[in-house]
Amino acid sequence: MKAVIQRARDASVTVDGEIIGEINDGFVVLLGVTHEDTVEDVTYLVNKIIHLRIFEDENEKMNHSLLDVGGSILSISQFTLYGDTRKGRRPNFMQAAKPDYAKELYETFNTMVRESGIEVETGRFGAMMDVQFTNVGPVTLIIDSKEK
Repeated sequence: MKAVIQRARDASVTVDGEIIGEINDGFVVLLGVTHEDTVEDVTYLVNKIIHLRIFEDENEKMNHSLLDVGGSILSISQFTLYGDTRKGRRPNFMQAAKPDYAKELYETFNTMVRESGIEVETGRFGAMMDVQFTNVGPVTLIIDSKEK
């Protein structure tokens, strides 16, 4: 399972011209699921993400986590994180999990984050979405549960 975490001042996701999720001060999380991922991968990513110390303290050092600052997450399912561009010019997505399985783990991720006390807004699984946000820093990190 892969996650791209982007620290955001504000973020929103729109489907068919309607804002369906928005946050202030937190993370935009783009989440990709592959065939071999399990609930263990979800648990690893949730714990890593909510405890990442990438918010500034009073000395402008990255010492505070999402939990410390009371931030939120805008969670977006993103199968393209498993796009393979090694051959040709069109990516293949053979490593992305089948939609039913990916949706199950994506929803498990969102539930686990909520259970940790973090507010979660989401996109719509499988929909064409427009995501807008202000990346603060900018701070962007990639976490792969297979590289722990």
